[in-house]
Amino acid sequence: MAPRRLSRRLRRAGPELVLTLVVVFAAVSFWQSWDMAAYLRREARDTSRIFGRVVAVLASPSPDESAAMLLSLNAAIRESGLPMVITGEDGVPTLTANVPYPVGDPRLLALVRELDRDNPPIEIPEVGQQIHYGALPIQQRLMWLTLLQVGILFTAVALGVWAYRTSVKRERDLLWVAMARESAHQLGTPLMSADAWVDRLAEGTTPPAEIAAHLRADLERLQRVARRFERIGRPARRDRVALGALVERVAAYFQPRLPRRAHAVTLAVRAPEAGPMISADPVLLEWAVEALVRNALDALSGRGGTIALTVQRRGRDATITVSDDGPGIPPSVRASLFEPGVSTKPGGWGIGLALARRIVEDVHRGRLDLASGGSGATFVATLPVAPDPEPDGDDA
Repeated sequence: MAPRRLSRRLRRAGPELVLTLVVVFAAVSFWQSWDMAAYLRREARDTSRIFGRVVAVLASPSPDESAAMLLSLNAAIRESGLPMVITGEDGVPTLTANVPYPVGDPRLLALVRELDRDNPPIEIPEVGQQIHYGALPIQQRLMWLTLLQVGILFTAVALGVWAYRTSVKRERDLLWVAMARESAHQLGTPLMSADAWVDRLAEGTTPPAEIAAHLRADLERLQRVARRFERIGRPARRDRVALGALVERVAAYFQPRLPRRAHAVTLAVRAPEAGPMISADPVLLEWAVEALVRNALDALSGRGGTIALTVQRRGRDATITVSDDGPGIPPSVRASLFEPGVSTKPGGWGIGLALARRIVEDVHRGRLDLASGGSGATFVATLPVAPDPEPDGDDA
């Protein structure tokens, strides 16, 4: 259980860990840049001093002063930390600086060969000598800082990818749970209705023909729900759909189910007789419109009000507008309103708007937006209008 709890804690803290690593990476980068800039300032100052001493040696007429200046120059080189070995014509070391072995130590020759592998020696033909030198101490420090940056960056990227995959998996699992609840809800309504009509039939108080008509309507509803879930995961159909007629069908389904006594709800439809033609999967698109209407009904629950469905054509696009005069959408959830599991209704499953957006945008390449959310809520689904069918050549 301990590894599982640790995994859950890491999933919850994933974004914070990534942010922390990014801050550490930025701090190390800033420190490296600052340290490098300070070193370059010191190097410029020390190089200028060494150059000045060389010029002073060349300009000095006194051998004693020249010797003293050369000693100070040697001291300045040692202070720089640059490892250096000077060898004569026979390759024997004659002078060292900032190396762990003195002249005469047999290990010094191996060190010279190691220095030459990193940097080719500098020839001084005038005196027949060679200067063998290594890297400054700051080079090793910069290398370690670079490795540290690469490690932090790699860890942050790996953690970010892991957190993203975990988030996607969590969202997918949440969506499937919500879909299961939605299917139970959609199947439960006609089943309860059918059960009530069976009781009526047993009582014998209602004509059988009327009961049969209602049972047939419930069966059609069950078939429609089954077709919807059957469409999940399959390629979307591309039928010519009259958008106004589709919205009218949705409104006709909700009309007999609206509250009419306490907290009455009115559903108004403003659409052309058939509406603009679009290329769509009618089963899925009707599902999306129902989800928007049901969301408006939930907003008006316990207070009543009006829901307006409007279909319009705007150039090459057709729009379905679903608006209500309810309490509106709280600002705290507007940014995540279309994510699975986000709901403004207590106990809500948060699947309706997420499902509607996926159907409109992913399946039909349209756009679903919250146009307003202050006083009431207005959702606008924008879909491309289907091109006019080509005329039949036989008519000519």
